[in-house]
Order: sequence, then structure tokens, then C-alpha cells
Amino acid sequence: MPGPLVRRLMLILLLAVALSGTVTAWVVSRAAGEEVAGRLVRQQTDEVELVARLLASKIEQSQKVLSTLADGITPQMLQSPTLLEWVLQQGLPALRFFDSMEIARSDGRLILNLQNGKMESAASVDTDERDILLRTMVQGKPLVSGVIGDRPSAARIMLTLPLVNDEGRVLGVVGGVLRLQSQGLLPHSLALPGRDDSRLIVFTSDGVILSHPQLERVMGNIRTEPGVGQVYTQWRSELKPITTGRGETRTISDHLVSMAGVPMPEWWVARVTDSRALMAPLHGAQRRAWWLAAASVFLVGLIAVLGMAWVALPLTRLHRRAQGILLAENTGDDAPSRFAESELLTDALDHLEAQQQHHGHQAEFSRLQLQGILEQAPIGIVITRNDVLELLSQQASLMLGYSRVELEGQSVRQLFANDLQFDELARQMREGAAARGGYEGEFELRRKDGSQLWARVVGRMSMDRRSAMAAVWVLEDITSARDERRKPMWANSHDLLTNLPNRSAFLERIRALLAKKAGQGGNADSDSGVVLLHLDLDHFTLVNDRLGHEAGDMLLRQFASLLDELARHVGWVARLGGDEFAVVLPNCTAERAELIAEHVRASIEEWEFAYDGQTSMTTVSIGIVVAPPDLDDVTPWLRAADMACYYAKRAGRNRIMVREVADKAAA
Repeated sequence: MPGPLVRRLMLILLLAVALSGTVTAWVVSRAAGEEVAGRLVRQQTDEVELVARLLASKIEQSQKVLSTLADGITPQMLQSPTLLEWVLQQGLPALRFFDSMEIARSDGRLILNLQNGKMESAASVDTDERDILLRTMVQGKPLVSGVIGDRPSAARIMLTLPLVNDEGRVLGVVGGVLRLQSQGLLPHSLALPGRDDSRLIVFTSDGVILSHPQLERVMGNIRTEPGVGQVYTQWRSELKPITTGRGETRTISDHLVSMAGVPMPEWWVARVTDSRALMAPLHGAQRRAWWLAAASVFLVGLIAVLGMAWVALPLTRLHRRAQGILLAENTGDDAPSRFAESELLTDALDHLEAQQQHHGHQAEFSRLQLQGILEQAPIGIVITRNDVLELLSQQASLMLGYSRVELEGQSVRQLFANDLQFDELARQMREGAAARGGYEGEFELRRKDGSQLWARVVGRMSMDRRSAMAAVWVLEDITSARDERRKPMWANSHDLLTNLPNRSAFLERIRALLAKKAGQGGNADSDSGVVLLHLDLDHFTLVNDRLGHEAGDMLLRQFASLLDELARHVGWVARLGGDEFAVVLPNCTAERAELIAEHVRASIEEWEFAYDGQTSMTTVSIGIVVAPPDLDDVTPWLRAADMACYYAKRAGRNRIMVREVADKAAA
């Protein structure tokens, strides 16, 4: 009969086998379920992304057809409707591609109305279509209208394109109309095959259903659609932008809903599937797996107990002999057993004490090394723990007018001119640590003699093993720079919100830079030159609308600080106005400029803006243009960078677009 210790070990082993078997079965079952569910989610997400890209390509193809037609319309044709009609009737593909076409001049007069290839009077043109033509003429940009018409058979969209001359002046506008249910846009076969447990739906950002397996649901409201209605409501409340090919899947009320956007017409493609019917085969397989796991646990437990009984035979014999000895001596003392355990514990404690002494010596050596580094560091470095000054570099002590002994162990608050400055630092520390693990700002400090010191503080924070908040500061004396800002000349050349050079200073500095490079003659075989990055914050107006203009100003300040930090060692930054910024990279190749722009874009995408307890993700669209060696006027260069940024936003935002000054589209 095994002793009490062996019996307890057997019981623990049985419990461990049962627990490990149960946990393993649960983990495997859950992992299998998640894998199957993830595969189904990816498959459904890929489907809606594919359909969204297909619809986006159809819209783009329609715009190309319209653009081809617009390229063939001359200013003389706009003055002669008869000539224009005759040219269009010569078998142009656009005439057969669109269900109807309208052309208007810049004075607002509709000079052509073709319905199914036949000329109709201008009075028969729908009012909504006239409004879209007028908007295109005013904005000077291509437009894709919302849904026009209130019946499925009459529902249609309109694509428009401004007609411009060589100087960029709008001479007129051409528009093409496509029926929703046409083969060129949303044929009914797109929503098929229809299944009881799954539906493919296309709807607008306003919730109007454009395509549905059930024709009677077309032009209905998506909010009444089971499953997808709730996801649509959440999307509207989150103010998410529409991007091409980026699908998202959610599970709502036993429905698996996958959605992907089509940006240009602001449509959504959704696949709605009954998750219970989808997962029913998996649940049956999981039940069978649980029964198999229970049988396996029982068998393994039995084998483990028998194996432990065999392994513990020497210990069982030792236990019986000890019992016999104790009974023979009439004592309950198990001295030999305790002696062996005590000896083992003593050896372990001696070893632990030796290790502790060794680690203590290592820690003291590391502290002395760090102190030596801080004494030789040419910059101001401060290390704090829970708002207490722990270590300072020699340069930081000289900057503040103290010795290290006077400051180490004191509160950080002692360095600040007033409590408001310290509270502002504490706030930036909390927000910066939550958003990007660090913070940066300008603060008024106080030297030992009471004089004022303005310093730029760049900090990084972390939690140590004792759950204490540790921070490392780098201090830079900017008192002279602050005095410089008070001069009128500085205010005239800098943006007062972000402290960056303003547009006029940017233009003056860029012209001087180009003139200097032209005077140096340059190297014709060199790939390096001056590169301009034009940046535009995506969806900045949403921050103003949702959080207020004060939050928008704070976002611009923090964004400018982050951008300046990212570009400080490779170029310089300016604010062009509104939410538009520029980064100038002197002596930079196009390839390196793309790497820098991608680093800036990715860093801003990872940055999280926090305001009043609310957070907002921020992205940026970037246009890149390299200045030609023979550039003598910055205007085409700036326009090309602006257009590159515009096309980056048009392509879906949060991306980079590279163009050239000689490019016709940029010019």
C-alpha cells in the first residue's frame, strides 16, 4: 500500500491529467473553431473586396470612356451644337456605353441631350442631373453622383467631367448616365446565386439598397435589412471613411457581415450570412471530439497512476522501513527524512545567497557605468522614477545651476517655474505614453538662482519591474529661440499655431535653395536633388465636426510637432495653410524620398490623437515631386506636388503618389 505522500501525488497526477486533457481539448476545439471561423471570415471578406474592386473598376472604366469623349470635344464644337451632335453620331463608343449623355457650356446652357442615342430637348433633362452638371462646372473636378430616381427601374447614376482649355479654364461639362440595373454597372446577376442563409447586397453610404437578391428590396433602406442594418448604423456612428478593397467582417446577432467600400461613388458591398447555419457542422464535430477527449483522459490517467505506483516502489519501501523504525523506537520523529530535506534546503539557500551577492555586485557595477556615461554626456539627461529625480547628467546639472547631489532624490516639481507647467508636463506624459510611448514639449524651468530657463523636453516612459513609472528626459536650452520668437520678423515668417515656417517663408526659402543649387551648377549625372513632399491630413474636418475646433487646433499642433521630429534630420517642414504641410528634402534621391515619405506615413498612421478622453486615428496623403535641374519657377513644381497629393487622396487616402513637373496631369 503506497504511503500518504504517494497517494496524494497520485491524486494530484489524476487531477493534472484530467485538467490538462480538458484544457487541451478545450484549446484544440476552440482553436479549430477559430481557424474555421477565421477561414470563413477571410473567404467572405475576400469576396466582398473582390466585388468592391470590380465595381470600382467599372466606375473607373466609365470615367475613362467619358474622358475619351471629352478629349475629342473642341471649344468650336461647344459653340456649334449641330456640329457636336454630328460628331457624336459618328459611332463613338461612349454613345453606346451610356444610356444618356448631356453636354453643357460654361454659361449654363445645355447644348446636347442624347437619350439612348437620340437627340431630345434640353427641357426633358431631369433637375437632379442639371444640378450635378452645375456642381461639376463650379468645382472643376470629375464627379460621380448619388442615386437619381425613386423607382428601381428608373434608378441611375451620373458621371461628369469638366471640359477645360489649355489654361485650365472650364469651358463646359459632359455627363454620362448609367442605369443601376444595366450590364455595365449592377446587373441582377451580381446578387446571385441567392441562398437562404446568405445574401450579397450593394448599397450607398446613405443606406439606399442598389442590388439585392430580392428585386423588391432594391431602393429600400439598408437599416431594415437583418444583420447588416446594425453594422451600417455602427459604421455611421464611427464616421469611418470608405476605402477601396479593405474589407471588414463583424458578427452581429447570429449574422456574419462582411463589408468593403467603393470610394468614388461612396457605395458599400456587403455579404450577410447566417452564422448558426454556417457553424452547425463544426459544432457537431466538436461534440464528437469532446467524447474522444474524455475517453483519452480516462485511459491516460489510468496508465499514469499505474506508472507512478511502479516508479514510487522504492519510496514506498523506504516509507515502510521508516515506519518500522519509528514504531520500534516508540517515537513519531521522522528525523532522517527531515534531515535530508533540511540539508537540501540549506544548500539551496546558500546557493541563492551567493547568487544575490553576485547580482548586487553586478547592479552596483552597472550603476557606476551609467553614472560615468552621464558625467561625459554632452547633452542634458534626466532619469526620474515616480516623479522623483534619480540620476542627472553633468550637462543637465550645469544647465539648471545645481550639483547632482542637490537634485538627486528631490521632486521633479522643484525644477518647474510654477505648478501649471508641471501639470502640463504630467498631462503630456500621460497622453504621450498612451499614444506613442513618449512626449515632447517646451516648458519653463527654474534654475537654482531663480532665473528662467526655457527647455525643450523630449521624454520616453516605461514601467519597471516594481511597477514604478520611469522616465528619461533629454533637455535642450531654447531660451534664446523663445526670445527670437517674440520679434516681429519671426511672427511674420512663422505660423503662430504650429511655430513652423508659414507659406511666404516657405516660398522665400525654397526659391533661395533652388537659386543656390543653380548657382553651384549641380552635377548633371547625379540622381540627387531637391524633393518636395506635399502632405494633407485625411478627414481633418471630421475631427473638427466631432470634437470641435479646439481639438482640431490641438491636432494640428501635435501633428506639426511629430512631423518636425520625423523630418528634422533629413529636411525642414512648413505649414502651407489649413491641414496642408510641406517637407523639403535637399540633396535627396527620389528613391530615398519615397522611403522617407513611407516612414512618415507609417509613423502618423501608428500615432493616436487623444483629446478629452476620446481618441482618433490620423492618416495622411503624401504627394512627392522631384525638382527638375533646370527649374526656374517654383509654381509648376508646387502645383505638381499638390496634384500628386490630390491623386493620393483620390486613390483612397493614406498613401503616397509620385509625379513629375513635366507630367501633363500635374501641370
